[in-house]
Amino acid sequence: MDVTEDAVWDICTDAVFERGEQYLADGRIHGIHRAASTVTAVVSGSRQYDVRVDVVIDGFAPWCDCPYDGPGACKHVVAVLLRCVDDPPADEGERLDTALNSADADQLRAFLRDELATNTDLRDRFLARVGEPTSQSVDEHRTAIDRRFEETNPEYPVVLEPIDFTQWFDLASEYREQERDASAATVYRALVESLDDNMERVDGAYDHFSRAFSRALDGYVDCVTTAERDADAITDAVAFLDERATSGTPLLAEHFEKAAVELREKLGEQSDE
Repeated sequence: MDVTEDAVWDICTDAVFERGEQYLADGRIHGIHRAASTVTAVVSGSRQYDVRVDVVIDGFAPWCDCPYDGPGACKHVVAVLLRCVDDPPADEGERLDTALNSADADQLRAFLRDELATNTDLRDRFLARVGEPTSQSVDEHRTAIDRRFEETNPEYPVVLEPIDFTQWFDLASEYREQERDASAATVYRALVESLDDNMERVDGAYDHFSRAFSRALDGYVDCVTTAERDADAITDAVAFLDERATSGTPLLAEHFEKAAVELREKLGEQSDE
C-alpha cells in the first residue's frame, strides 16, 4: 500500500486537506479495516459517516455517505487516507485466505448457502459470478433502488445526502465480466430510471447523483450495443431514451438525447452490414 500525502492532496482542495488533518489529529476515525486494497472506516462528524477507499488505484475511488458536495474528496475521506499514510491498517485479507483454506468444504458450503438465502445482494453477485443470467427484471431492481431514496429521508420527500449505489454497479460489472451484457443492461437501466425519477428530490450532493446517473447511462448504452444484435432490440432502447428525454427530469434531457443519438448511429451501422 503506497499512499502519500501528495497523492491525497491531489484529490481534494487545500481547505479540505487541512480539515482532514484536523479530523485525524482529533481521533475521529473509528473501526478502520483493510482487506486487500479496500480500506473501510467510520469517521465522526456531525454524525457517524462510513468511508471506503481503494488504496491501490489512482484517485483512491473514494466513497463517503456525508452530504459534502464540493470539489474533490471530503474531509472524512482525507482523514482516512492520511491515517493510511501515518499508520496503515493491517491487511486482513491474508487472515481471510488462511481461514478459507483451512475451512471444511461442507461447512463452507453450508455457510454460503445460508448467507445466499438471506442476502439478496450477495446472491445476485454470486449468481452473476458463476455465469447465471439475472432473474430480476428492471422493475424489480428499480424497486430496491427506489427504496434507498425513501429510506434516506423517510420523513420528507427530499434527499440531502449521497446514496451508495455500489451494490448495483458491482452487480452490473460482474455481469459484464461474464460477458452477460443483457443482464448488465437490465441493472443499468434500473439505475437510470430510478435516478431520473428521483433526481428532483435531490437537495444535496448533486455531483454524486449526477456522476451516478452518467455512469449508469453510459453503462446501459455500452451494454445494449454489445448485447443486442438485432435491430428491434436497439430500436426499443432508443424509444426508451427518447421517451425519457421528453418526460423525465428536464436537466437530464440532454443526456438522454445524446445517448439516443449514439444508439441510432449503432443501428445505422448494423443496417449497413
